[in-house]
Amino acid sequence: MSLFRLDASIRTEGSHSRQIADIVQQEWRNAHPADPVINREIGIDPLPSNAWATAVLARPTPEEDRSPEQREAVALAATLTEELAAADALLFAVPLYNFGVSQHFKTWVDLVVTDPRMSAASDPVIAGRPAVLATVHGGAYGPGTPREGWDHATGWMRRILQDVWKLDLRVVESEFTLVGVNPQLDQFKELAAQMRTEAEQLARAHGRSLSPKLAA
Repeated sequence: MSLFRLDASIRTEGSHSRQIADIVQQEWRNAHPADPVINREIGIDPLPSNAWATAVLARPTPEEDRSPEQREAVALAATLTEELAAADALLFAVPLYNFGVSQHFKTWVDLVVTDPRMSAASDPVIAGRPAVLATVHGGAYGPGTPREGWDHATGWMRRILQDVWKLDLRVVESEFTLVGVNPQLDQFKELAAQMRTEAEQLARAHGRSLSPKLAA
C-alpha cells in the first residue's frame, strides 16, 4: 500500500488543515507502518501559474513542434498524474481561503486534468480508489449560520474528486479555526472546541477507511 498526500496550506506551523490531515495519515500509518507516503506540497512550493495554459496549448501541437516550455509543462502534468497513479489511497488537505478554492489547489487540478489519464472525458486512472478530503474553515458556513453558502470551495472539490475523478471520497470539515485568533469569534469558543473534537473523531474514522484491512 502507498499513500499520496497533498497539502495546499501556505503555512507549516499552525496549519489546521495539516493537523487534521496528520490524524488521517496516522490512522493509515497504524496499518501500514513501513509503506511509502508520496508528498506533494503546493502551498509552500506552488506550481507555475502559467503551466496549465502552456500544457493546454501543447496538447494539439505535434511533439516535434512543441516549444521547450510546452514540453516542460506536459512533463510536469505527467509527473503529477504519476504521483496519483502510483498511490493506493489519497489524502488532500486543502484550507478555505477567502471563501473559495485555494489558488494552489485549483492550479494543481487544472494541470492534472490536461493529462489524458485524468481528463474529464476519460475514465480516470485513479477511479475507485479510497480518498479523504480534509478541509478547514476559519468561520462556520453550515445550514442556519449567518454565512451559510459562503463556502464556495468544498462543493467544487467534491465535484472534481468524487464526480470527475471518481474517487471513493470521504470528507472531514473543521470549522471555526479562527476562534482564539479573531477576538470577534471569542463567543464561539465552546462551540469551536466541540466542532474540533468532532472533526478529529471523523478524521480518525476516515483515516481507517483508507486501509482495506481497517475498513473491513
